[in-house]
Amino acid sequence: MKFDRWGNRLYTGEKAYPIVQRRRTWYVVAAVVLLVAVGSLLVRGLNLGIDFTGGSQFQIAEVEGEVDTIAAAEAVESVLGPTEVQASGIGDGGIRVRTGQLTTEETGQVAAALAEQFGVGEDEVTSDFVGATWGQEVSQRALQGLVIFLVLVGLVIAVYFRTWKMAVAALVALVHDIVITVGLYALIGLEVTPSTVIGFLTILGYSLYDTVVVFDKVRENTEDVFEQNDSTYAEEANRAVNQTLVRSINTSVVALLPVAAILFIGALLLGAGTLLDLSLALFIGIAVGTYSSVFLATPLLVHLREREKAVVDQARRVEERRAGREVSASGTAVGPLVTVGADDDYDDVRDIDRLSLRDRPLGQREQPRRAPRSRR
Repeated sequence: MKFDRWGNRLYTGEKAYPIVQRRRTWYVVAAVVLLVAVGSLLVRGLNLGIDFTGGSQFQIAEVEGEVDTIAAAEAVESVLGPTEVQASGIGDGGIRVRTGQLTTEETGQVAAALAEQFGVGEDEVTSDFVGATWGQEVSQRALQGLVIFLVLVGLVIAVYFRTWKMAVAALVALVHDIVITVGLYALIGLEVTPSTVIGFLTILGYSLYDTVVVFDKVRENTEDVFEQNDSTYAEEANRAVNQTLVRSINTSVVALLPVAAILFIGALLLGAGTLLDLSLALFIGIAVGTYSSVFLATPLLVHLREREKAVVDQARRVEERRAGREVSASGTAVGPLVTVGADDDYDDVRDIDRLSLRDRPLGQREQPRRAPRSRR
């Protein structure tokens, strides 16, 4: 089946997946992944870079030939042995190398090794110490920004959709995305740099956008749901998720392709560095955000609203309607309407009503009146 035809069938309702109806399955999946992520954070912790822990930094403004970060790391390891090294290009032909905190003697030896590797004088290799204060300040500012972002997002969604339950469902999805992304960094042991923190904050914007688009369709489909007895609130919400499923997939693929290309270039061609730190956080966050928008946010919204009296009464009216009994607006059955099967839809019911009226013998009050003799 072609992708566009599949999407058209989803939008028209010809085909639908019971995403909301099977919400407990998605809850279990999300809970298991969250437990793994939180467990990794508690047991292994994050591998913080020297921007957060402090270390030594070497910089060459202009090197001869190609800026080779791998050769820079090998030069450092020739002095210190196997150790953590961050090497990245800066400016036009420059290079920056970061290591853990070194002694004065080790600093001189590493500077000499770098000068020899890149064919420059030792006086052209500058060295300084990077304190942990800068990284801690970045972390505190990022945490403050995250809290302010979540509060503002909650208020905007509550005002825009006129219900705090949509705000709660969207915030839970956002927290789910950020915890899983950070937890995977702890599980794999990847280094967390300021670029990684920027990536963590960026994925919140994508996840929120995807969730708001789905919620907007849910609001459109459920705007008049209490004025009819053909489908329940959960069924209309599930229809909205199916109608936006193709859009979510397309948006995710379009967003993931360039990030995957950057990830490939950063990991395989340039080595670990800023591109890898930023692109990996974005890749994981976009993938997790797509899952939460489709399989977590809307099912959680339905879960929050299914205890409301209006939702319960409307669901009862739909059930009674499908069972073939007429019900009042409050959901109380008042009498049989017509005997139909549970699988008959509303059109079948209307057809049966018309047939029963057409075939029924006409009573005395329903016989056609004869015109008076004076009018003949």
